[in-house]
Amino acid sequence: MEHLEFDYPGGGTRPARPNALVGVVGSGNLEVMIEAASLGGRCSAVVDTSVRGFGGTWERVLEDFFARHRFEDVRISINDGGATPAVVSLRLDQAASEIKGSAA
Repeated sequence: MEHLEFDYPGGGTRPARPNALVGVVGSGNLEVMIEAASLGGRCSAVVDTSVRGFGGTWERVLEDFFARHRFEDVRISINDGGATPAVVSLRLDQAASEIKGSAA
């Protein structure tokens, strides 16, 4: 098990909802929760993963996510069961859509 923590500057979009939870840990998938948090405009992400040694990959995927979504005052918690970067991006985008209030 590996525990990773990341911090990012905020970008201006505040969540419309208090939180969003997508995915299920198991079968090589992951669970993503995004929640509103008082972080002085910044954003944070915590990743707990069963796969060690991919901190750089996680960092790049999360940097891409925050560059595209420009959140502020959000905390992301990820429980990973071995998902690929493409699945991680998909789940992050799904959670972002929900917390922005644009999910159907």
